[in-house]
Amino acid sequence: MRKDMNYLVITILLLCCSVCQTIGQDLLSVRDAVAIALENNYAIRLTKNIQRAARENNTYGNAGFLPTVTGNLTQNNSIQNSDQIQNNGEERSLDNARNNNLNYGVNIGWTVFDGFGMFARMERLQELEKQGELEMKRTVLSTVGDVFTLYYTIIEQQNMLSALDSSIHISTERLRTAQNRFSIGKAAKLEVLNVQVNLNEDVSARLRQAETVKNLKTSLNSLLARELDIEFVVDTAVNIDGALVYADLVDKANAFNPDLQLIVLNKRLAELDLKTVKAGRYPVVRLNTGYNFSRLESSLGFVAQSNARGFNYGVTASVNIFDGFNQRRNERLAKIQIENAGLLIEQQRLLVHTNLKTAYETYLTNLELVKLEEKNEDIARQNLSITLAKYTIGSISSVEFRDAQENFIAAIARFNTAQLQAKLSEIQLKELIGQIDL
Repeated sequence: MRKDMNYLVITILLLCCSVCQTIGQDLLSVRDAVAIALENNYAIRLTKNIQRAARENNTYGNAGFLPTVTGNLTQNNSIQNSDQIQNNGEERSLDNARNNNLNYGVNIGWTVFDGFGMFARMERLQELEKQGELEMKRTVLSTVGDVFTLYYTIIEQQNMLSALDSSIHISTERLRTAQNRFSIGKAAKLEVLNVQVNLNEDVSARLRQAETVKNLKTSLNSLLARELDIEFVVDTAVNIDGALVYADLVDKANAFNPDLQLIVLNKRLAELDLKTVKAGRYPVVRLNTGYNFSRLESSLGFVAQSNARGFNYGVTASVNIFDGFNQRRNERLAKIQIENAGLLIEQQRLLVHTNLKTAYETYLTNLELVKLEEKNEDIARQNLSITLAKYTIGSISSVEFRDAQENFIAAIARFNTAQLQAKLSEIQLKELIGQIDL
């Protein structure tokens, strides 16, 4: 009897500690979890940097619109032993003759026409910046979807943990009742032992379930890129949007699905690549100007010293006349890339519609399962209540009561799973249409 009482005390303390730990933890709402992920998550931060790089590259100078300005300085010195014979036959010689040549100045070059290639490059840089924004959107959607999935999985497992706490409480009361019945001679010792085995099973299941919840919370902390041992509790309310309409989802997916938008943008980039290649058929015109200074000193020569400074200017033009048919080949390849991009758009659109159709059917099925399992849980709860009353007065055996208890726990588990799957189906649909709301 003392051993049984000790076990009861340990069980009660276990439940009390669980309650105390929960009270001491901060509530983490799904909105807060998403906000933390948007700020800390490494994938999002890396994609932000890629987006910033694309924005920095989107300049007129990078596209080739602006002139280039260079400063030049050249200093050449020499010491030579020189011998010269002039035209008149005079011989001149000088050892260690010094020669100095200094040139410096500023030169400006400006390509004013390159077959409209600079315009195509500018448009391409703008599209690449949009690509960075779409990549950012896709990463955010994926990360938020992962946060939602983990958060609601924790809710499911936390609800299951609460159900096991209730089961332990019921089994503890059963053990107390069985011990009272045994003490007055209305039950055999075997019944007490069976009930205690059931209680042991419930406590063991709770320990495993607590480990599952703990590991899921660690995974969520990792996804939020914060300390892994931060304790928190979740809001166990699960709100499922049951008003999604398939036709509306298809329209939004065509307009906002990030994967589809990226492939459409890739086709635009392929078209701009063709423009850039076609620019090779036109001449390139470049203006050049500058202001330079030169100084020459010579110990032996006709001119001992000279200085010059002033402007220089000019224009250069070049055109590709023949390059072994490479221009034509490059244009054909660019057109093939455009055709492939168009095929990829149709392929991706079909894939999105297929995923949307299957996910929507799953969503409808899960909504029905939620309604069904909610009714089953209510029936199992009523059955357990009636069975408990009968067991208390001794009209049914502990085995029958255990069956009702296990049916109740199983009904709760199925209801929690149905809620989770319905919520995950909703999240998947909203991720496919590129619009996950909180």
